This record gives sequence, C-alpha cells and structure tokens, in this order.
Amino acid sequence: MKKQYVNKSDICIKNREINFKYEIIEKLECGIELKGTEVKSIRDGMCNLKDSFALIRDGEILLKNMHISPYEHGNIYNVNPTRDRKLLVHKKEVLKFLNYIKQGGYTLVPSKLYSKGKWFKVELCICKGKKLYDKRESLKEKEAKKQINAFKI
Repeated sequence: MKKQYVNKSDICIKNREINFKYEIIEKLECGIELKGTEVKSIRDGMCNLKDSFALIRDGEILLKNMHISPYEHGNIYNVNPTRDRKLLVHKKEVLKFLNYIKQGGYTLVPSKLYSKGKWFKVELCICKGKKLYDKRESLKEKEAKKQINAFKI
C-alpha cells in the first residue's frame, strides 16, 4: 500500500520584490535539493527568498542567499541557513538559461517556492533589471488601480 502525503495547506512562499525590481522574461519550474531539517522548516513557513539569486556553474544551477531558518527541534542535523542549494533542471534548460546570461543584462531570480505533492519546487525566472523611471511608472500604475478599485466599492 502506498503512503499518502497530506499537504499542510499547500505551502507557497513568494518573492514580492521581483515584479518591482525586474521585468520577467521567462519562467521555469525547478526541483530543489534540500536536507531533512530544511524541509521541516519550510513546512513551518520559515523561509525567505528576498535577496536570493541563481548562478550557473559547471552545468548546474545553484541557488544562493535563500534563507531557511534552522529547524527548532533539529539539534545537530541543522545546516547553514544560507548555504548554496542545487536546483534540479534538465541540461537543455540549463543551456537555454546560459545563453540568456551570456547576452548580458539578464539574471536568474527565484519568484516562489511551493509544494507540489510531496516535492518542493522553485519557480525560477529569467529577469532583466528595471531602470528607475520604469519603477516610477509601475508605482503610478499601481496607484491608479487602487483609486479605480476605491471608486468601485
């Protein structure tokens, strides 16, 4: 008989600054290599994607600066909270991302971490940084949408 995995309200941790700082070109779903206590900590919601980014080294994609707080009951099994984590991606997709990065001006940024069944997935985005005037424009659009919604209610 197969073991059933029950999700605790489908975990989803988002990087909220990504839409303000970057223009998203393309998205890709990746697996992530985690240790046991990291999984338990993510299920408790103790994860932060704020300053994280990804690099390509030796044909592998590494996620840097993703902070997963140490698990409270982990004792000696806890690992460094900001250690590099390997993303599980097909070789073709790594090469496609590498071509974007070689062009210049593009970066790999995780937009969200979520559970899919018993696995954790990372949505990795190829992004281009916004200029200051683009950020001001997006703030104006956001403010206009708030005003429109205020009048509707």
